[in-house]
Amino acid sequence: MTVTNGAGTPRDGIYAGLTEAEMIGVRRKEQKKAAIIGEYAGVALLDYPSATVKDMGCREPTEDMKTLFIRARPRIVYTHNPADRHDTHVAVMLRVVAALRELPEEARPAALYGMEVWRDLDWLVEDDKVCHDVSGHDNLASALVEVFDSQNCGRKRYDLAAMARRRAHAVYARSHSQNDTWTHVAFGMDMTPLLRDPALSVMDYTLHRVERFRDDIAQRIERLSPGGRP
Repeated sequence: MTVTNGAGTPRDGIYAGLTEAEMIGVRRKEQKKAAIIGEYAGVALLDYPSATVKDMGCREPTEDMKTLFIRARPRIVYTHNPADRHDTHVAVMLRVVAALRELPEEARPAALYGMEVWRDLDWLVEDDKVCHDVSGHDNLASALVEVFDSQNCGRKRYDLAAMARRRAHAVYARSHSQNDTWTHVAFGMDMTPLLRDPALSVMDYTLHRVERFRDDIAQRIERLSPGGRP
C-alpha cells in the first residue's frame, strides 16, 4: 500500500525539470514496476498528497486503509516506526494504527511492525528490537530498491544505503557471535501491543522504549564505573 503520490519528491538529474503531475506519473510507474519484479500479489496506490495524509481531520486515507485491510486480511502489517523523523511517515503510521484499531477484532492482523527509513532502530534495547532476517535473494532485494530511479538519481543513493544498512545490522546485531548466518537484517519495533490495548497511546508506547534505552545506557555506565559511581 503506497499512501502518497510522490508529488513533493526532490528532483535531480533527468527528473529535475518535471512538474508535480509528471513526477506523480513517474512514481506510479516505478511502484508498478516494483510489483512486477517482486511478483507482488497486489499493490494499492492511494494517491494522496502528503499534506492530506498529515491532516488528521481528513478521514479519507484512514477509511481507504480500512477497506484494504478488510479485503486483504493480512496476517502481518509492516509500516513506518513511530520514531521516524519524516513527518509524512509518522502520519501514515498513525493512520495505519487507527485503521487497524477500528477493525473488528477478528479482522485485525496477528502482528504489526514499525520499520526503519528515516531513523535507524539500532538504538532499541535487545528485548525491544525485532530482527528480521532478510538474507538471501540479494539480487532481487537490490532490484526492488534500484527500480525507483527517480529517487536514486543524483547524490541520494537510497539503493546503496538501504542494502548497506541491512548488511551493517547483520554484522553488528550480536557483538560476541562469530557464527551468524545472517547477511542482511532489518530492525523493527513490535507495535502489536497497540492493537491489543486501545488505551495505549502511540506516544506512550514509543517513549517507554526511549526510556528503556536511556536506562540501559545509564546502568551500563554505572556498572562499569569505579565504585559504581560514574
